[in-house]
Amino acid sequence: MSATPHKNRAARRVLAAAAGLATVGALFAAMPATATEPGRGSDHGNSHGHGNHKPKTVDVQLLSFNDLHGNLEAPAGSAGTVTEKQADGTTKAIPAGGVEYLATSLRNARKGNAYSITAAGGDMVGASPLLSGLFHDEPTIEALNKIDLDVTTVGNHEFDEGAVELARLQNGGCHPTEGCYEKGKKFKGADFPYLAANVTSEKTGKPVLKPYTVWKKNGVKVGFIGVTLEGTPNIVTAEGVKGLKFHDEIETVNKYAKELERQGVKSIVALIHEGGAPASTAYNYDCDSPGAGDGISGPIVDIAKGISPSVDALVTGHTHQAYACTIPDPSGNPRLVTSASSFGKLYTDTTLTYDLRTNDIVRTSVKSANHIVSRDQAKAKDMTDLITRWNKLAAPIANAPQGFISADINGRGATTPESPLGDVIADAQLAGMAPADKGGAQIAFMNPGGIRADLVHKASGSEGDGVVTYGEAFTVQPFTNMMNAVDLTGAQLITALQQQVSGSNEASPKILQVSKGFTYTLDMTKTGAARVITDSVKLNGEAIDPAKTYRVAMNEFLGGGGDGFAVLGQGKNKLVGPSDLDLFNAYLAANSTAQAPLAPPAADRITILK
Repeated sequence: MSATPHKNRAARRVLAAAAGLATVGALFAAMPATATEPGRGSDHGNSHGHGNHKPKTVDVQLLSFNDLHGNLEAPAGSAGTVTEKQADGTTKAIPAGGVEYLATSLRNARKGNAYSITAAGGDMVGASPLLSGLFHDEPTIEALNKIDLDVTTVGNHEFDEGAVELARLQNGGCHPTEGCYEKGKKFKGADFPYLAANVTSEKTGKPVLKPYTVWKKNGVKVGFIGVTLEGTPNIVTAEGVKGLKFHDEIETVNKYAKELERQGVKSIVALIHEGGAPASTAYNYDCDSPGAGDGISGPIVDIAKGISPSVDALVTGHTHQAYACTIPDPSGNPRLVTSASSFGKLYTDTTLTYDLRTNDIVRTSVKSANHIVSRDQAKAKDMTDLITRWNKLAAPIANAPQGFISADINGRGATTPESPLGDVIADAQLAGMAPADKGGAQIAFMNPGGIRADLVHKASGSEGDGVVTYGEAFTVQPFTNMMNAVDLTGAQLITALQQQVSGSNEASPKILQVSKGFTYTLDMTKTGAARVITDSVKLNGEAIDPAKTYRVAMNEFLGGGGDGFAVLGQGKNKLVGPSDLDLFNAYLAANSTAQAPLAPPAADRITILK
């Protein structure tokens, strides 16, 4: 894979950008009037010189997004909206996303920018809806090639199917067991580099993919270093990270920044699949606001403060939040840190002023803003064609009805730690694993991060309102993790509940979804493990006995101690059951009909004191 962009890419972009309505926003409007079209004396494009003198600086446009997760079609329900703060202080939910609109947004934003780079912050694939997931995310890589993505870092979900499958997504070739999906067509792989600077092979000690790449045009050079969060092994199945080591994000970025500088590359952007949480979920919130309680928190703050000042900007992800803020570098100077929500609902447009004498970014003049990928604009025809083609292949499986619901059952879009869909999934797992010959489970736990969408009542296709199709069920639970039933003591159950809100989960709790009959109280006014009121933990109204053994159902990810639940990895007498998706579909079939659809549960198993 060449480190320089494809030679024909600029020409392709000019043609692609000619269609659709301009939705460029304030940043583009503020650009100098001297901006020239690519190919027309682009050495002087977006210049800051005077008269006929050679310009001292040029503007480099950096377009970025993150956490697409194979969402080619516009996400349904609350997962497909962004929050916008209005002038009067109220907020409004705006439908957004879908690659047909993302392609149009990016192509329009590039117009008139002689130097435009498109980069991504990881999790482009993995936990994908059926349209992409059924085909091991080949459709998403194809879409990203067409969108002209220049570079991305890996995220944790790029490792869901292991390093060998990730290498296939990069290099191409048909799937080792399922072969080629389209007759006479071989999967070509990504024509952009996937970067993995902090992921090395245990055997060789070398990075499993390229650690960095350099984008070049007319003497302008911008280096990109890509890392995923060091904690990836805690949030991916053991099989996915077998034989790999994940290293410290700060040390890795600083190491390769030095290497790039030795090569004369002084403009450097770090793509980091780790993020933060701004004080407001509104995409247009100013997280540099000086007010009490304003700003941004989370792991990215300490990472940003530790990364060498030679890195000019950080494109981040993982937390699915929207922000474009400054966090001081180790020298105390402000440095831009951005994230564009998830599922292609936003893109970030950043202007980097490049000094042609020093070959460095003028940090004081960096400007950035997030923009909505609006569904009110023209669809990109090549993306519509791509979606139609893959949908045709997926249709026989995707459209099969599984059950019926009476209203939206929110999971990903729920605003409470216990979600109605989380209750349904835990109940489905208990129902499937409770029979004596299937595991004898008495309780089921579901990790909240494994619930990827809502069940939406409105029809997604021709199936009719209230019908849950296989494709919709798959979008909710795309990992198809195998279920486990294990023995845990009452004391271990209580420890598991405490691990939700303490240790690595204290700052950002991961509240397990629990099956019917299991109840307890969380007191969030306290700190750490003390937040769990131990004598409130009951099964069918009876207090949990610390000395007694209980049979507990959970997916293999939790059963391996994932998400910081080390105690769940200590279960004994493991019995492996069907996949979580199979149990979910079986539950829908057994508990709903067109005449008696499944209603959203009350989500009242966990009492939360604030």
